[in-house]
Amino acid sequence: MNHPTQAPMSREVRIACSDVWLHGDLTLPANFRGLVLFAHGSGSGRHSARNRQVAQALQHAGIATLLFDLLTAQEEQVDVHTREHRFDIALLTRRMQDATVWTMSQPGLQHIPIGYFGASTGSAAALIAAARLGDRITAVVSRGGRPDLAGPVALAAVTAPTLLIVGGADHDVITLNEQALSHLQCHKQLTIVRGATHLFEERGTLEQVAELAAAWFTAHLTHRENRGHPGHAS
Repeated sequence: MNHPTQAPMSREVRIACSDVWLHGDLTLPANFRGLVLFAHGSGSGRHSARNRQVAQALQHAGIATLLFDLLTAQEEQVDVHTREHRFDIALLTRRMQDATVWTMSQPGLQHIPIGYFGASTGSAAALIAAARLGDRITAVVSRGGRPDLAGPVALAAVTAPTLLIVGGADHDVITLNEQALSHLQCHKQLTIVRGATHLFEERGTLEQVAELAAAWFTAHLTHRENRGHPGHAS
């Protein structure tokens, strides 16, 4: 893995999505090899401690990250009481696509390989967006996600190498991920972290997620012209 000696450059960004603005944190390590957009879910946002820990591991591996809020502040306030937005996969997917288009328009990022890291319901949004954007998305990782919510048609259309990570004690979600895995036609893998529950709160389990994600993205975040020779995560 690449170990940059310079501190990553971070800045807050505003992303135009239809008639709203979404806020995010873009971090660019020195000589980064690709960029990963984080799709939060189930009431989480860009300040999620778990996703920030994974993002730091990616940055250390020389991969840029964009953590952003899929919902506006007003939508989040409504969602706390009604939970109506966190399962609105169509809305979350549109936001992922808009954020990806925004990323591809930024100076220095137009041709950079892009990956998605999804958690919970954000995994479904990431996979549907990956299916729609085709070869422009070069890798996907799901942590404790609900890829099944993407549906069989979208899952079968995903071309990006996809890693599904689930906690060994998260039995229901393991079953749902196994179902989703059967519909994926791309290079795919399901990895179960032994002893971990849904949020990977057990000691050392989130570190395993971060290592798995960094290895997957390092292996698969390649330019489109090199996609015919995918690497393999260790």
